[in-house]
Amino acid sequence: MQKTVKAMEAFIFWSRWLQAPLYLGLIAAQGVYVYQFMHELAHLVSSAGSLAEADIMLIVLGLIDVVMIANLLIMVIIGGYETFVSKLDLEGNPDQPEWLSHVNAGVLKVKLATALIGISSIHLLKTFINAGQLPDRVIYAQVGIHVAFLVSAMAIAWTDKVMTGTLLMSKHAPH
Repeated sequence: MQKTVKAMEAFIFWSRWLQAPLYLGLIAAQGVYVYQFMHELAHLVSSAGSLAEADIMLIVLGLIDVVMIANLLIMVIIGGYETFVSKLDLEGNPDQPEWLSHVNAGVLKVKLATALIGISSIHLLKTFINAGQLPDRVIYAQVGIHVAFLVSAMAIAWTDKVMTGTLLMSKHAPH
């Protein structure tokens, strides 16, 4: 029976590798965003003389949006792989991201939530620039979604702080 349990536990632990193809898929998605960024950048450069200032601003905000989504992808790919699949052997690598040294599921959630707020902010700014062409209900809905992201991020950060604080207090509590 003990051998069966050990084999089952080893198999369950091995199953984390089933996530690796998901991270590879996100890398492919990142490639799509690189293509989209270059396409939009080429459009901006080739049309710069004929575009209105508001149009240039919207295209630049679109480029910033793509970069922020790409940053979000990197956080999920690297942080998720490191947290849930296997440690990355980056010791001594000068390009190792600073945040990776203290990443865990809670930190990753907070970073993702704040990245989503940044992306939502860019979308909201684009909406405000185009406010004259949009129905009020669309603007209100986007503001509501943004506020929901803000509240969610604060709740995630607060929950992580409480959980971390509780864990720290329990480590130092007298036995």
